[in-house]
Amino acid sequence: MEPSWRHQGRGRGRNHGQGERSQPQHMMPVRPGGAGGTTKVVVPSEGPYHNTQIELHYDTTQCISILTHLWWTGVSAHTKFEEIRKSNQATVKRLVDSQMSSSSSDDDDEDGEIDPKDAKRGKILESTFTTYTNQTGGDVTGLLKTGQYVSELFQSGALTCLICIASVKRTQAVWGCSSCFSLFHLPCIQKWAKDSAFLLCSVTDEDFGQKKHPWPCPKCRAEYPHNATPTKYTCYCGKLEDPPADPWLVPHSCGSVCQKELKPSCGHTCLLLCHPGPCPPCPKMVSVSCMCSKAKPLPRRCSSKVWSCQQPCGRLLPCQQHTCSQPCHSECPPCPRVSLQRCVCGGQEAQRPCASPKWNCQKVCGSLLSCGNHTCELVCHDGLCPPCPRSLSRSCPCGKTKWTLPCTEEVSLCGDTCDRLLTCGKHTCTMRCHRGNCDTCRQEVEKECRCGKYRKLLACHKEYVCDSKCSKSRSCQKHQCRRKCCPGNCPPCDQNCGRSLGCRNHKCPSVCHRGSCYPCPVTVDVKCTCGTTSLTVPCGRERSTKPPRCKELCRCPPSCHHLARERHRCHPGPCPPCTQPCLLPLIGCAHTCPQPCHDQVLVKSQQVQLSGPWEQPSKPAFVTKALPCPPCQVPVPVSCLGEHEVSPLPCHHRGRFSCKRPCGQPLTCGNHTCSRECHLVNSSDKCEECEEGCSKPRPHLCPHTCPLPCHPGDCPPCSQMIRQRCYCKMSVLYAECMKMTLSDEDTRKAMGSCGNQCPKELSCGHRCKQVCHPGGCEVKCHQKVKLRCPCRRIKKEMPCLLSSESVVECDDTCKQQQKKVSQLKEAEQKAAEEEEQKKCQEELEAFTKRQQRGGRRSKKRGRPEDLEDQGGSARWWRGVALVLVPLGGALLSVTAYLLLNS
Repeated sequence: MEPSWRHQGRGRGRNHGQGERSQPQHMMPVRPGGAGGTTKVVVPSEGPYHNTQIELHYDTTQCISILTHLWWTGVSAHTKFEEIRKSNQATVKRLVDSQMSSSSSDDDDEDGEIDPKDAKRGKILESTFTTYTNQTGGDVTGLLKTGQYVSELFQSGALTCLICIASVKRTQAVWGCSSCFSLFHLPCIQKWAKDSAFLLCSVTDEDFGQKKHPWPCPKCRAEYPHNATPTKYTCYCGKLEDPPADPWLVPHSCGSVCQKELKPSCGHTCLLLCHPGPCPPCPKMVSVSCMCSKAKPLPRRCSSKVWSCQQPCGRLLPCQQHTCSQPCHSECPPCPRVSLQRCVCGGQEAQRPCASPKWNCQKVCGSLLSCGNHTCELVCHDGLCPPCPRSLSRSCPCGKTKWTLPCTEEVSLCGDTCDRLLTCGKHTCTMRCHRGNCDTCRQEVEKECRCGKYRKLLACHKEYVCDSKCSKSRSCQKHQCRRKCCPGNCPPCDQNCGRSLGCRNHKCPSVCHRGSCYPCPVTVDVKCTCGTTSLTVPCGRERSTKPPRCKELCRCPPSCHHLARERHRCHPGPCPPCTQPCLLPLIGCAHTCPQPCHDQVLVKSQQVQLSGPWEQPSKPAFVTKALPCPPCQVPVPVSCLGEHEVSPLPCHHRGRFSCKRPCGQPLTCGNHTCSRECHLVNSSDKCEECEEGCSKPRPHLCPHTCPLPCHPGDCPPCSQMIRQRCYCKMSVLYAECMKMTLSDEDTRKAMGSCGNQCPKELSCGHRCKQVCHPGGCEVKCHQKVKLRCPCRRIKKEMPCLLSSESVVECDDTCKQQQKKVSQLKEAEQKAAEEEEQKKCQEELEAFTKRQQRGGRRSKKRGRPEDLEDQGGSARWWRGVALVLVPLGGALLSVTAYLLLNS
């Protein structure tokens, strides 16, 4: 049989599953690949990958070039080959480590070793429950049920889909029942819901498929509505759709806080990370009083916040007569005492419990009704008796005629046709108005049988059933109905199903049905190798379920040179390879082999060379053989050639080496050290000569480098010229570098000034009065400026810095002049107004005269030329007056202004 590692492919870059396994401790090359660039390495380890051969591919040209380079540099090819072999072995370790991580072997030693897989599982459980345990102080008693569901997710084969009897893997889409918390494959539960609804439709619906029937959970039979059929793969809390498979989270979980509302509802939500199974009790601390509210509030867990102070309750019972004498409780029970109580009508008294004060004596009332002729026929009742039913408006039996009669008289028949609808629902009664029920309908009608094939004349109340048998299939779609005159709603099949269940061991005992059968209810025990421990699994899973862990010790004898095998528990299959240290003496030194035991290593046998392409390669054969001990790897302290460090080297490879660091020996210049790679310093191999320039630090502010090569002692002073701008950026100045660097701060400032006035403007708008200077200009401006009063008669001179704070005000003379000017303006305005009024008056008089003439001709007629002359002269004088009046006002105002100024 081909080993399991062959199915994973060859070469690097393959991911071989997840998980954690112990790393291999020994590797040995079997055969180099030659020009093909392939090396086969045997890796002894435990589990299904023990003694595994892995092919490694490498670049042959690169290896040859590296070996050639090392040959010229003095390193042997055998040494480099050993280094390449170790690099390949390290790669094999990584590959085998990833391959072994997918192994399902979970055996632990009894000495207390923790399985890495269990440690990882414990970390995931601890991270899931951290928020909850922080609230409870580490108490995990409330997490027992939830922890059981989470633990089963990590056990191989523990979770089984009861529909398809297959394992539920962490990468498959699942759906969980909210009642029993069982997990099913999403496609399986969708098919289950569809088949269940189809079965109910075929049994109950006449109009097939119109009604949306519920479907049950395959395990607990909890019913879900038709619209609750799952269509999406979500996490347990329902927040994330299609949650990715994270190896550090619970399978099918989103990793966020659950936040489902706790049951019973307390106002808090679940604090665990998204998890399967029920939510644990609420761990929150709340301050609550006792059930009778007499004691002081105490801090309690929200899940057990109801507590009793054990004091008498003392609350008034519903009977409103006695108090509760029981210890503190939530709801008081009915009053247990007995008292004398009257019935509802008040006719009798009896000793009865206080909890049921209302009771009937079962005696007919018998009181005279309001009509005075009849008595009340009701049993013991409270309140007034109802009115006499015969005193109300009554009708004849057919309901066509209404009568208002005394309650002592009977209603007579109306004599009309009854016409009440018969029981057939199609015809009416043809008899006269009568008392009692109508007779059966006997009218002959043509009726159709139930199956609709034949018609016949029959009495209306009879049903027509033909003799033809139904040939349709029943709900199981296997057997015919064979019922006489079947209307189409065939009954469900009553034969046994007899189909093989998913377990392939039993047959379905249910009635013949359509769709999938219910899962097999039988369970099977899977035992370990020694038969001490067993695991109960659903029927059909015993062939694929791994045996359970057994705590008994394995008693198989050792197969290596050690006297006793390592203690390990009972396990299926062969014992794991021995991992005890070899401790055999090595050749060429005084150390012993520290590697794990390699007496029994699985090695691939040599394959027969094929004659041609027509021959098929045979499956590789493996043989168990003992491998020689590897070279001694004990570290021995060895110093490098330049004695920079002492490094531990393997015992079989000890000798002086180069540490690849610079030599570091001081050169003849006294300023630098040797930069050659670590070498042995002697008369034949000296350090290099210094060929660098002078790198000593220059004086302050000197930007030039020393022109001399690397030399001992101080550098000569710098004599180069420095070109720089003055502070105002208007002139270019030249200075000797030595003078600039050796002078003090004030002298350097004086050398940077051009001696001209600063061209910058101050904030007030005037030019700076200082000589070219560094930094900002002085803020204060001392230049003289003129200030005037508001009427601009008085003016003063003062410095610019005080002008913003000073104000020149008008004196009494300015105020008198302003007063005279205002009086002149008023006089001018008054004269203009009088002139305007005069003008308006003249125009009004002229208009009045024109109106008085009205259109009559004047008796005194004159020539038109004279009239035109008179009108023209009047208009001319009026224009002259309009020009002279304002001109005279302007002349008066000018004369008044000149007099005031003089």
